[in-house]
Amino acid sequence: MSTPVTPMKEASDGRLPRRLVTLMITVALGSIMMQMDATMTNIAYNTLLKEFDTSLPTIQWITTGYLLALAAVMALSGWALERFGARTMWSTSIGLFLLGSVLCGTAWDAHSLIAFRVIQGLGGGMVLPLGMAILAQEAGPSRLGRVMGVLGIPSALGPVLGPVVGGAIVDDWNWRWIFFINVPVCIAAVALAWRTMPTRQSRSAGKLDILGLLMLSPACAVVVLGLTEASKYGSFADRHVVIPLAIGFLLLAAFAVHALRTDNPILDLRLLKVRSFLSSSAVLFFASVALFGAVGVLPLYYQQVRGHSAAEAGLLLAPQGLSMAVSLSVVGKLADRTSARLLVISGLGLTGTGSLVYTQLGAHTNEVLLSSVLVLSGAGIGMVMVPAMAAAIRDIPGPVVPRASAANRIIMQIGSSFGAAVLILVAQNRINRLIGTKTLTADGLADAYGNTFWWVMGFATVSVLLAWLMPTRPKPHPTGEVAVSAL
Repeated sequence: MSTPVTPMKEASDGRLPRRLVTLMITVALGSIMMQMDATMTNIAYNTLLKEFDTSLPTIQWITTGYLLALAAVMALSGWALERFGARTMWSTSIGLFLLGSVLCGTAWDAHSLIAFRVIQGLGGGMVLPLGMAILAQEAGPSRLGRVMGVLGIPSALGPVLGPVVGGAIVDDWNWRWIFFINVPVCIAAVALAWRTMPTRQSRSAGKLDILGLLMLSPACAVVVLGLTEASKYGSFADRHVVIPLAIGFLLLAAFAVHALRTDNPILDLRLLKVRSFLSSSAVLFFASVALFGAVGVLPLYYQQVRGHSAAEAGLLLAPQGLSMAVSLSVVGKLADRTSARLLVISGLGLTGTGSLVYTQLGAHTNEVLLSSVLVLSGAGIGMVMVPAMAAAIRDIPGPVVPRASAANRIIMQIGSSFGAAVLILVAQNRINRLIGTKTLTADGLADAYGNTFWWVMGFATVSVLLAWLMPTRPKPHPTGEVAVSAL
């Protein structure tokens, strides 16, 4: 039997303890570094095409290889946290990401950059699930909403700051500094970790489920590959898409059979017996499809229809990120004492309203109106993500929290990848029809992007239906300890 994980005591005036706040800052540093890195690299595509004199499909592997590595190691993070402790695993993950960043900055051709991005992804894939699990264990159930709100702020600011900072670096310095800029952030995150992160290890970690890992990690990677290829080839029927998706789902099915027959699987599917985890995870998947898939479409509209640069498109998306950041900080406090179901449904209502406006996109739609709607949409995203993330692990036994957090990140990663693939595919197919009939105009192109938001509304509707299965109010924990009974 494991020793109970006792959360840090809250101050008498209700404020979070200083050590927990410092821990939240440490995790936020790693998270915002991850979020910015991805968007800054995308901004440099055009520069890298010229620098390495290569093709766009090759350059796209700079992101694809990173995403595959990211997905492959997520499943390992829960067991590794239990076995080696928070400080060791956090420092190791950030250190590997730091090594990959330095190597990326010294890359001599496209293929070396792709290989070094894989190293970055192997380190970065554990950062977000580790951060979520560490904070959940240290904060305890009564403060999950507040800490999840803080953890979500980097997710809001990263896509806003990334294109702006990345564009400035590419234009005024050198593309290599997109990776070198990670160095001081990584060092700060590791230094803070040695002061604030716990070192305890769990005797319940057991032996590593190697067979399960060999099935689950490749499964996640090839599913993400298939979804990435779908957006590239414009069809889910293309062999480049069908083959990896088929392999991925077969591996997932094999893993499911294995996990239900194993005492200590790398990812325990018996977590799905916990109603709050099952319902909240389902909401997170479809909400990620709707919310983060849409984020990939709007920059294309701003650049291709309105003629804005990548950096300008990033600035035009800033209202959404800033609104989301504010919403996360406010909703985080509410999530600890208000119905998760109510908050999620209200948030989906706001994003649905925004999506309804986006369905009417035109070549000359008022940008002030679009920015106002982005504020509404950003607030809605914050209202969905924080309560759903907190509710998903609130009733999970303490020793299992790391693996539950890893499962959550996998679900959200696949959901956002699926959303991006589907929405870009919908837009591209409509654009191809316009090209085929030689009727491609600015209004037609705008309408193609607007049409994708009907799909966003569809996924949001599914999320609302699933949200009705979520718990209404958080369960009280009079002892302040995370439950440690076995599932």
